[in-house]
Amino acid sequence: MLLNKRLKQSLLTLGLSFTMIGSAYAADDTIKVGVLHSLSGTMAISETTLKDTMLMLIDEQNKKGGVLGKKLEAVVVDPASNWPLFAEKARDLIEKDKVAVTFGCWTSVSRKSVLPVFEEKNSLLFYPVQYEGEESSKNVFYTGAAPNQQAIPAVDYLMKDLEVKRWVLAGTDYVYPRTTNKILEAYLKAKGVDEKDIMINYTPFGHSDWQSIVADIKKFGSEGKKTAVVSTINGDANVPFYKELGNQGITAETIPVVAFSVGEEELSGIDTKPLVGHLAAWNYFMSVDTTANKEFITKWHEFIKSDKRVTNDPMEAHYLGFNLWVKAVEKAGTTETDKVEQAMIGLEFPNLTGGTAKVLPNHHLTKPVLIGEIQENGQFEVVSKTPEIAGDAWSDFLPDSKPLVADWTGKETDGKPCGNYNTETKKCSGQKYE
Repeated sequence: MLLNKRLKQSLLTLGLSFTMIGSAYAADDTIKVGVLHSLSGTMAISETTLKDTMLMLIDEQNKKGGVLGKKLEAVVVDPASNWPLFAEKARDLIEKDKVAVTFGCWTSVSRKSVLPVFEEKNSLLFYPVQYEGEESSKNVFYTGAAPNQQAIPAVDYLMKDLEVKRWVLAGTDYVYPRTTNKILEAYLKAKGVDEKDIMINYTPFGHSDWQSIVADIKKFGSEGKKTAVVSTINGDANVPFYKELGNQGITAETIPVVAFSVGEEELSGIDTKPLVGHLAAWNYFMSVDTTANKEFITKWHEFIKSDKRVTNDPMEAHYLGFNLWVKAVEKAGTTETDKVEQAMIGLEFPNLTGGTAKVLPNHHLTKPVLIGEIQENGQFEVVSKTPEIAGDAWSDFLPDSKPLVADWTGKETDGKPCGNYNTETKKCSGQKYE
């Protein structure tokens, strides 16, 4: 009996050892990819689709053999539109789950929340949404638009093509709208717009009572000058905002609205008939007629098992970011952060609109700017498209930012890779390679 017990114990221990070895081997053969998007709360309307996009891209890459001969494993977490929780979930992804890279965030406040974590832990974040600029981190690749790739071209279009003279800058009350509008206000004044012809308004996340604000916009636009709304309203507050525009008879002919945070996904939950002709500025629209885009849409519908689901700009940003990351890892031969970061710079990958995205030394991409008119079916008709524009981390229209340059290769920063090198003082005042 004693011998049998010892034999059983030995076999149990041996089996446990084999299990541990097998688990370690499995872990060694897997590269974990963090997916940090809100699946609940006010931003879920926009972010859930991005989680699904990442799962599709990872599944597709695994069918190609993974990366470096290893399978990719998605680690999905829900920060629930809670900005401090973003930082907590990011730390868990890096420390506990040991992810090699993270794709995520939507609002700038969520990105600002996680930024110290990614810098402290020296891990990579790919951020897929248009943002206010004024930032360049060694640990972040900004695959969405900077202001010079969305906000400025949109204002130029309104000014030149629609002859707009008065401006309503309406946004959600957080860092992206406030900083973007600060840039736009300076830009408009530089173009000769009088301060009295600029109206600025902010509302909290999830704001629902738009009656008085829309009435103020209507009054502001009734004083004899062509007026437009430049909207940085984010999340589910857009639904009652556009509904109230229709209620008060504001049309694209009377006061056009150009939105920076409303795409196909957001319009899928709105009666678009009163919105026909209003505008959005992005770097991608689902309606773009290219072979690459048609293939992407087909793959998306097959993966999500519904031909009713739309595609949108941040999805393309994840598509670009993910494929560029794969190329960088294969180029570096490792997922080690510093080597992948340097391998990323200069890489190119075809975008979905017929051009090419190139990773710049400031961790931004080259992107075209598209202006689209809302159609009854919730899609956009492209009315303007620029060539590829290089994303600018620091705005030329803010005095404190104008002398700053971001270059993580060091070629423009006296050989010292830096995210905010001052060309006047010759100093790097922020994060840099030591």
